Amino acid sequence: MSPTRAAAASWADLYRDAADRLADRREARWMIEEVSGEPFGQARGAVPDKAGRGLAEMVRRRLEGEPLQYVIGSWPFRGIDLMVDRRVLIPRPETEQVVEVALHELDRLAAIGSAVTDGGRCRVVDLGTGSGAIALSMAHERRGIEVWAVDSSPGALEVARANLSGLAGFAATRVRIIEGDWWDGLPFDLRGSVDLVVSNPPYIAGHEMAGLEAQVREWEPRRALEAGERGTEAMEAILAGAAEWLAPTGVAVIELAPHQAGAGRRLAAAAGFSEAEVHDDLAGRPRALVARR
Repeated sequence: MSPTRAAAASWADLYRDAADRLADRREARWMIEEVSGEPFGQARGAVPDKAGRGLAEMVRRRLEGEPLQYVIGSWPFRGIDLMVDRRVLIPRPETEQVVEVALHELDRLAAIGSAVTDGGRCRVVDLGTGSGAIALSMAHERRGIEVWAVDSSPGALEVARANLSGLAGFAATRVRIIEGDWWDGLPFDLRGSVDLVVSNPPYIAGHEMAGLEAQVREWEPRRALEAGERGTEAMEAILAGAAEWLAPTGVAVIELAPHQAGAGRRLAAAAGFSEAEVHDDLAGRPRALVARR
């Protein structure tokens, strides 16, 4: 698809050409929507040169193996359109289900009146926030919370802040984004007052990296995927810090790999949690550790 051809073509021509080259009509449709700024099929008039060149570049990148989400530059997550690029993980349905579990725990805490912040507002911490997907969606879906989003990657924090700036309304005022290594990034005066910590930490063991799909292994940030030799190092760090940072009725909700369910429960017990269970994702695989103090 040359720039000359793209400039002379109609939107329908560009779509057909992209669909043929990609062998995927859905991806071609999403790309057309991105470059046109209109719902599919509603773009009218001549195709601007910039749009034609933009589509050609997107098709090229996708054919080279770059994930569609990075090519488009954004992806939906629980009703929020998030900017994503190679500095952050691609938001996934499994993590959407982790948020669902966390929201259920928040509602339970609110029902028993356990929030320790002034005014009864639950305090949530998202450790390893990446794009901000978890933190922003929770603030968007629950009014009565304040959210602290922490990450050690300056690049990821730039993406999270960009996404926060796009979050509409009052929700955006209740999210604070800070740089730090797990709990160490939080202000001292939050110790003992966090109602819920939620995280999608790295949970791939070093020896498992080679078995990941090439699209994941070669494009997504390794530091957000690989936890260490065991794969549970990040989960261990989060649970270990919980005694110092969580409120007496606090809860930890942590995404894990399905085969880590048993390890997650054992680690929670070793960290002093009185209850620990693992919830399945929508595919029926163990995915979200819930540990209650």
